[in-house]
Amino acid sequence: MWHFILLLAGFLPLIYGANLLVDYASALAKRFNIPNLVIGLTIVAFGTSAPELVVNLFASLGKNSGIVMGNVVGSNIFNIGVIMAISAIIFPLAVKNTTTWIEVPLALLAGVVVLIQANDMLIDGDGTSVLTRIDGLMLLLFFIIFLAYNYTLMKKGDFSEEFPVKDTKPWKSVLLILAGLALLVAGGRMIVYGAIEVATRLGIPERIIGLTIVSIGTSLPELATSIVAARKKNTDIAVGNIVGSNIFNIFFILGTSAVIYPVTVHPSSNIDLLMNIVLSTMIFIFIFAGKGKSIDRKEGTVMLFFYLGYLTYLITMPA
Repeated sequence: MWHFILLLAGFLPLIYGANLLVDYASALAKRFNIPNLVIGLTIVAFGTSAPELVVNLFASLGKNSGIVMGNVVGSNIFNIGVIMAISAIIFPLAVKNTTTWIEVPLALLAGVVVLIQANDMLIDGDGTSVLTRIDGLMLLLFFIIFLAYNYTLMKKGDFSEEFPVKDTKPWKSVLLILAGLALLVAGGRMIVYGAIEVATRLGIPERIIGLTIVSIGTSLPELATSIVAARKKNTDIAVGNIVGSNIFNIFFILGTSAVIYPVTVHPSSNIDLLMNIVLSTMIFIFIFAGKGKSIDRKEGTVMLFFYLGYLTYLITMPA
């Protein structure tokens, strides 16, 4: 019970630290006259994925592959099946930004790439499936290409939506950024330690803990950001935040994790990887094949039911 409480308590400093990092790194960047758009696509995007990154760094250093893989894939599934679904139910998500039109198929590509990399047993007939350091470096190269593409679009794009930025003195911003980083580290360490102990004592696979409690908790910043954006009818931010986070999770966080220590992939993870691809394909179809390039309330409800069905599967068949 104590370890479970420690696991849940770790989300408090983790999420609060991420919020401090986003708010005051954005404020510091604004002091140096960096455009709001650049702040939104870099600092805000990084900050909302910082919890996944910190948790995965600790899990990789501890060689806990189940949590590494489960956290990334579980976060991506939760981002689409719950956060985007609820955002669409609150207000239909019409996609106007050309950047998002590129990010949606790129998120689908990221899911396919990881599925291929994670199937050494099926493709090569190996005894185990592992995301090696070479696989991690390939994912990081994809991430560099993604950053370069975003940079070119930022320079020539026409964006109507902006990110609110605090007006704070530089010294205060620096102190609060450092405080945010410290809280992130403390929360991440608590979560990984608590998750490992809970999994060990209850006999639950680390993969399941990573796919459920850990991934849902680390996705709370994306949940808050996208729901607020949907309520304000900033639909490009709501969609872009989720899709951009999914790309960031796979290419950067999973890539970095595999470089630190190769990630052993359990055969059951194919179900999770396929679910990620199915939900990413839904976004692609709803936006590009549907009417008005949008995700409406009915489509959001369909995605939510898919997630609930998947969650039921994890609970009833946790192998």
